[in-house]
Amino acid sequence: MDIEAFLRRIGVGEYDGPPRLEGLSQLHAAYVDTVPYETVQYQFGQGGPLEPEAAAKRIIAREAGGYCFQLNGSFALLLTELGYHVKMHRGGVQTPNHPGDVDASHMVLTVSGLVEDPEREWLVDVGLGDGLVTPMPLEPGSAHQEPFDLRLRPSEKVDGWRVDFDPRSSLVGMDFESAPVGLDAFAAQHARLSVDPGLPFVGLACAFRRKAASVVVLRSVGLMETFADRVDNSIIETPADYFATLADVFQLPLAHLDATHRDQLWRRVWSQYEAFLARQSAFTAAQDDDGSGAGGPLQGKAVGRTV
Repeated sequence: MDIEAFLRRIGVGEYDGPPRLEGLSQLHAAYVDTVPYETVQYQFGQGGPLEPEAAAKRIIAREAGGYCFQLNGSFALLLTELGYHVKMHRGGVQTPNHPGDVDASHMVLTVSGLVEDPEREWLVDVGLGDGLVTPMPLEPGSAHQEPFDLRLRPSEKVDGWRVDFDPRSSLVGMDFESAPVGLDAFAAQHARLSVDPGLPFVGLACAFRRKAASVVVLRSVGLMETFADRVDNSIIETPADYFATLADVFQLPLAHLDATHRDQLWRRVWSQYEAFLARQSAFTAAQDDDGSGAGGPLQGKAVGRTV
């Protein structure tokens, strides 16, 4: 990894000194604010790299962000190069539509070796989309990371830990094992999740940016930003606005895509939006038939969540 280029990519200048909590928190917050969780790269049926070095090159070039394997994998490599002690763990994310089995469908990091307390461990996860802004100490407790509340506690599913997410998040919880694993533990899931058209990573183009005080989410052509006191929604109606949003909001100019691929991507995300409208219309009609009322909102959990 080109460490200096990666630090410039996430907006961090020269990084000097031994591993400290302040530095770890700075790197974590900068990463989730500048490198999007995204599945746009999987809309062409070609998958994407698992190896941290290859993922980092694409992130530096602003060709892609990534999902958990790529984001946490490249972040683990960066932290290791900077002197932090990093471990990878098998995890699973629970959403309203997914039970969250701990099956290595999510990669989690823990970090230790900080000069303030070398033995204390920290939960680090830049691959959750609307998850953590900064690390959490690996011990039972709660944290407010604007605009959400988080709780860390022992897992009831595995010998490990669970994060409970804010009700306004698209996530319900995330469980992970205490035992560390190597990168190869995620190879089979990556090979499946990144190419299977029947799974959400390929089936829905999305991007998440975890800002200091809000979460910005793009699902197909629906843009939503959640603040502490409000949620802003809008629909992107033209390809020019769609690619401008990716470039300006999510730092994904996608300069490597030619006009043909851009047109292909736009047609795909618009068709995903039309399919969503059709599902919502059918849902509303069914509720009207049984007298239970209108359907849900355009954005939010009703649209679906890629994890």
